[in-house]
Amino acid sequence: MNNFFKVMVVFLSLTLTLTLTLTFTASAFANTPSDKLGTCMIDALNGKERKNLAKWIFLAISAHPEISIYSKATAENIDDSDKFVGALITRLLTVDCPAELTAANKSDPMAINKAFELVGRVAMQELMSNQDTMQALTNYAKYTDQEKINALLSK
Repeated sequence: MNNFFKVMVVFLSLTLTLTLTLTFTASAFANTPSDKLGTCMIDALNGKERKNLAKWIFLAISAHPEISIYSKATAENIDDSDKFVGALITRLLTVDCPAELTAANKSDPMAINKAFELVGRVAMQELMSNQDTMQALTNYAKYTDQEKINALLSK
């Protein structure tokens, strides 16, 4: 891999890390009821739960007809993941963050959706922070025509 692509890999990694950091930092200081609900839910998650949310997202994405051929997930794997997430969401909303849920629901009909967007970002961060995942996301570089790209950049 030439220096251009090494720089791009580092840049993409840093950009992703910075974006996620700013997103979570901003949400931690936000004052809307939706943000407070999202922050409460994120704070209530442990590492294993974030990984299981990431797995659930993967399984959901792998249900797409054009992607499903690449997944070895069984119906039992998917059902187990759905059960876990259903129980997790129930706990987050009714045990960990009931006051935040009530306030958010009164203030904004989209509050719960917004809060779950934040939780989804946490799950994606769990995936993206893995070195193997980042390597897989940059493997394309060995198949790009670096000369064509460098020729355009040197104009």
